[in-house]
Amino acid sequence: MELNSQHMPYHAGDVVYVIYRNPHTQSVANVQEAAVVHNPENPNELSLFLYETYYPLTEEVAVYSSEAEAEQAYSHYFGDH
Repeated sequence: MELNSQHMPYHAGDVVYVIYRNPHTQSVANVQEAAVVHNPENPNELSLFLYETYYPLTEEVAVYSSEAEAEQAYSHYFGDH
């Protein structure tokens, strides 16, 4: 997947969308809303808060600022071609 966030333009409190794979069934993925928050272990870093879990917010994570943009990427990568 191509990276979508350029130089991490996100701030704590932003709502973003990610394509999330079910950890129990890797063949299942969906678009999920997540919150950008300060990393509780390092307040100088940002994390994604999703399903009661903190995930690193790095350039390797495809983050979308709108649900429509995330749905379009989902269709591109996982939809019927």
